[in-house]
Amino acid sequence: MPTPKVDAHAQFLLASVVGLVAVFALQAAVMRSVPTAGLAVGVAGYVSACGVAFLAFKRTYSFPSLGFGNAVTLVRLVCVCVLATALMDGSDRQWMLVGLAMVAFASDGVDGWLARRQGYASAFGARFDVEVDSAFALVLALLGFVVADAPLYVLVLGLPRYLFWAAVFAFPWLKADLPERFSRKVVCVIQIAALIGVLIPGLSNPFQSSLIALAALALAWSFAVDVLWLRRNHP
Repeated sequence: MPTPKVDAHAQFLLASVVGLVAVFALQAAVMRSVPTAGLAVGVAGYVSACGVAFLAFKRTYSFPSLGFGNAVTLVRLVCVCVLATALMDGSDRQWMLVGLAMVAFASDGVDGWLARRQGYASAFGARFDVEVDSAFALVLALLGFVVADAPLYVLVLGLPRYLFWAAVFAFPWLKADLPERFSRKVVCVIQIAALIGVLIPGLSNPFQSSLIALAALALAWSFAVDVLWLRRNHP
């Protein structure tokens, strides 16, 4: 593959700027009025995420091009930050939120496949994917509570990754690398699908509660399996 004229770092910055423009453009499809605080939250979140990601990208990424996989993950980050604008300003276009969430959901898995297909699979790309997915789940859970009037415990579905992080301070052995596990990916799909389902307009409260309970049980089981594996293999 020929070396690109623009190096990977410049490509990342350029793609990030394009993504920022997309955050401004897409919010118009989700909001009927120009948001104020919500747009500020979305833009601040996007710029902060891109800044942290770029530092990691410079430090660890060794391929000559950004890669299609990382570009798709950036697209998903744009969707997540646009969804976040509705947290502060609300939205009477709930189906638009569902549609945007579905676009982000559909892109998950594509980025990894593209990176492997292009030969650009990297530790950075894998971590970037995981962190964007975690933010996606948290934003969806907050939207479920704020916009879709879901029960407060819907927030449980957005917190596991961050609770796991907090637990690392008390139990450093949790930082060890985990083996690949297909069931973990299945549970992630269940989690995000349930959170998008909660956003569907007109969904009854009992059905919302059933979706939340199903996803919460799956997450609890998956994290328990990982924690037990880490504990058994702790030196």
